[in-house]
Amino acid sequence: MNISYNWLKEYVNFDLTPDETAAALTSIGLETGGVEEVQTVKGGLEGLVIGEVLTCVEHPNSDHLHITTVNLGEGEPVQIVCGAPNVAAGQKVVVATLGTKLYDGDECFTIKKSKIRGVESTGMICAEDEIGIGTDHAGIIVLPEDVVPGTLAKDYYNIKSDYVLEVDITPNRADACSHYGVARDLYAYLIQNGRQATLQRPSVDDFTVENRDLNIEVKVENTEACPHYAGVTVKGVTVKESPEWLQNKLRLIGVRPINNVVDITNYIVHAFGQPLHCFDAAKIKGNEVIVKTMPEGTPFVTLDEVERKLSDRDLMICNKEEAMCIAGVFGGLDSGSTEATTDVFIESAYFHPTWVRKTARRHGLNTDASFRFERGIDPNGVIYCLKLAAMMVKELAGGTISSDIKDVYTTPAQDFIVDLAYAKVNSLVGKVIPVETIKSIVTSLEMKITNETAEGLTLAVPPYRVDVQRDCDVIEDILRIYGYNNVEIPSTLKSSLTTKGEHDKSNKLQNLVAEQLVGCGFNEILNNSLTRAAYYDGLDTYPSNRLVMLLNPLSADLNAMRQTLLFGGLESIAYNTNRKNADLKFFEFGNCYYFDGDKKNEEKVLAPYSEDYHLGLWVTGKKVSNSWAHADENSSVYELKAYVENILKRLGLDLHNLVVGNLTDDVFAAALSVNTKGGKRLASFGVVTKKLLKAFDIDNEVYFADLNWKELMKAIRSVKISYREISKFPAVKRDLALLLDKNVQFAEIEKIAYDTEKKLLKEVELFDVYEGKNLEAGKKSYAVSFLLQDENQTLNDKMIDKIMSKLVKNLEDKLGAKLR
Repeated sequence: MNISYNWLKEYVNFDLTPDETAAALTSIGLETGGVEEVQTVKGGLEGLVIGEVLTCVEHPNSDHLHITTVNLGEGEPVQIVCGAPNVAAGQKVVVATLGTKLYDGDECFTIKKSKIRGVESTGMICAEDEIGIGTDHAGIIVLPEDVVPGTLAKDYYNIKSDYVLEVDITPNRADACSHYGVARDLYAYLIQNGRQATLQRPSVDDFTVENRDLNIEVKVENTEACPHYAGVTVKGVTVKESPEWLQNKLRLIGVRPINNVVDITNYIVHAFGQPLHCFDAAKIKGNEVIVKTMPEGTPFVTLDEVERKLSDRDLMICNKEEAMCIAGVFGGLDSGSTEATTDVFIESAYFHPTWVRKTARRHGLNTDASFRFERGIDPNGVIYCLKLAAMMVKELAGGTISSDIKDVYTTPAQDFIVDLAYAKVNSLVGKVIPVETIKSIVTSLEMKITNETAEGLTLAVPPYRVDVQRDCDVIEDILRIYGYNNVEIPSTLKSSLTTKGEHDKSNKLQNLVAEQLVGCGFNEILNNSLTRAAYYDGLDTYPSNRLVMLLNPLSADLNAMRQTLLFGGLESIAYNTNRKNADLKFFEFGNCYYFDGDKKNEEKVLAPYSEDYHLGLWVTGKKVSNSWAHADENSSVYELKAYVENILKRLGLDLHNLVVGNLTDDVFAAALSVNTKGGKRLASFGVVTKKLLKAFDIDNEVYFADLNWKELMKAIRSVKISYREISKFPAVKRDLALLLDKNVQFAEIEKIAYDTEKKLLKEVELFDVYEGKNLEAGKKSYAVSFLLQDENQTLNDKMIDKIMSKLVKNLEDKLGAKLR
């Protein structure tokens, strides 16, 4: 939120510099991200002076240009060629002297000496839009006759510099969503730091009802959604441009001025945090404002000219015949004031935060009003801001206040009563804060002390502090004003010893595997666990009916919890690929979430919901590129397979005890699954389908692996790491060339081999595959290497031949293999 330094000083008097103010606000919890010097007019009108046109004659080589001499107040008059149709001798004008920088949006150009159709020109006589004080370009600016030549334009137009502080408001600090809210906190800081300061805001004591010529009744049908609604009419207004001071205030904080009536409402919301709305009284049919809900599906066109279907939980501001405005969120297309408006009805209300928040999310609307209402505004500021708005409308737009204030509320807003014990303050803060300091801080924060004992205080916290309703909330306020840096760091640490549990073991192994992957060239990514539900439409592997949907999503792109890490990784790949970074290896640890409608249970609300922790790997692009020592090589699914196997080995799993099989689903074009012998899925990996890649606009193949970390941790619970000496006896290698059916996989050969010889067979490797000429139809040749070793003795030929014969026989019997 943008806060004007000079505007802040209207409410609290202080002598801190802008940078010191930013540091002070940050120290009390209103983190200020930056301080920027700004001007109401870009460039501050530097280099522009008031001049007097002494002579004006037609240009000899042009039918529309004029040659003028202009007195700039000192020195010789300057010659300027001007093309404006209204230039004439005797005028007082604004002149851009040589070297002046003029701005057109983000573009800047410098005034230089030039020749225009053969005549020298040393400056420029300016129009409104050329110097940024207006939009008129029909002719040059002509000033009153009494203006003195040589006057600086920035002095004439009262251009002043200001500083804008970019304050990051946390969601709990609704009270600080305005200049006055920030001023309240700054005042408390100043008092605590021994500086003299006062806090004040404009008085509304002069508010008076001048007549009762325009009476508009107010009726609130839904008091839950609208506990407090007030309104007043002003008759005979003139809607026009706001005065310069008001426009400048709004521009400085990034708000575009519209007209005096609308600008007043924008001024008050940024000054005091109270959203207002000015209705054209002539459009309030039946002279009655009714606050109610409308039937489900009622069409309503908002200010942005979009027709929306209303919910029966959307609170509406209506007249006798139709809805005019979505309460606290957005106005209707034909509800606001225009240049034709002569009478206005000013609305000031307190709407229930939950109702506003749900309506804003339902319709995808986020406005200055909804931002404040959904966090909780000051319920006691409704009437003050209404009176101030009516007085400002009368002052800046004319007219008379023509009705009593219609003030409809259920019960007045009550203070929050909090009992505060000094002992708890000192315990939570970690330091003994003097009692008088505590009392000074809470009173400077507008908390009233209703009772005091030796042990503590009873406080009445104002209702605008929606985040302070418990003693620990008050203590947090005390600490931030007292100063976090004023609490010394202790020299001793009090702790209790605990044994390491499953989570500690899991975290340790995560770090181990992460380091292993980083060493292999992977980058870790961290994606949002919220995702787009549309990704899951039509998938059987991850059906959309198993999604955990959000009740009030921020947007359609973040409306569900992810079932898989896959799509987040594809988003990251697409993002990088679009920026010419296509050779990628990513990994991510994260939770995945599931909903099972069959497990719904009224007593156990969370029964249908579950989550698993997963590790995802993504490989795409080239494995080697632009290397002098190695030809370019594309990544492959076999590369990914090696990474998966190495992770399983690093965790201590024996790959021979796992079941690897083909996997067919709608996520992978070709894939393998890795299961325990009990059928639990540990991992799956393969080639992502072209259909999914096309949806993400990815051209390269992507290889993805999904490891269920939760199941992996269960699988290694009983794993014990053991060590043995390297064998003193040599290993023996034997190779077989096997003729097999095409549908036989190497995994089947490997399994039969290890089942045949469990003790002496150490490794089985496939080193060649051949299909084609000189082989029977439907056959292929595998060249397989077998490594045999005895830990206790040297193998002899007889023992080796016996093992190999048995191995060949089992391969022949079970797979129909033949030796080539």
